[in-house]
Amino acid sequence: MIITIDGPVATGKSSVAKKLAAAIGFIFFDTGAMYRTLTYGILKHKINVHQAELLQKFLDGFDMDIRVLHHERLYFFEDEDVSRKIRGNEVTKAVSEVSAIKEVRDKLIMLQRELSQGVNAVFEGRDMGTVVFPDAALKIFLTGRNEIRAKRRFDELAAKYPEEAKNLTLEKCLEDINARDDYDSTRNNSPLRQAQDAFVVDTSELTVDEVVYKILEYKDAKRHS
Repeated sequence: MIITIDGPVATGKSSVAKKLAAAIGFIFFDTGAMYRTLTYGILKHKINVHQAELLQKFLDGFDMDIRVLHHERLYFFEDEDVSRKIRGNEVTKAVSEVSAIKEVRDKLIMLQRELSQGVNAVFEGRDMGTVVFPDAALKIFLTGRNEIRAKRRFDELAAKYPEEAKNLTLEKCLEDINARDDYDSTRNNSPLRQAQDAFVVDTSELTVDEVVYKILEYKDAKRHS
């Protein structure tokens, strides 16, 4: 069984998906981390994404490894643990442009579908229910008020990456979120949108546990429908 959780940035997708997967014994896949890992590789090797042949050669040889240690998923590229580096500013600034490229999406969609074979899993991302797994058993789309999402992102970055976030402001976070929403929703390849058969949950005033509980209710309702 595949459950997809989509939605814009800072709606709590990763936290919800991780907790949901743990609650029902499913595997959790953070597809955003996959795009970040690939973006890290492009930056590391100084690949010009506008040079089609060079990009395709990199994609043909691209491989990543996801390992679990103490219940945490770690992301490896070329045998280097990049779990922390892929959350840094350099990757964050580049990942939207990289992930909008058709060849990049084709590569990771193929990888994500391979990972889904024969398992029960929760896949979290932006096009899981619309493009990658259109036949998923249960689709969730998370939303949230922009100012709430900006505050969450600001608090998260300040707590996890204090050095990189020391000059960050709440206003800049809100500006970045608005820009990211616009970019993700209007891009040509796999734009961010709600699947017609997805359940929508506004996370603005809900805790992670409350969101997970709602999703479990939807799961039970689907099972009995």
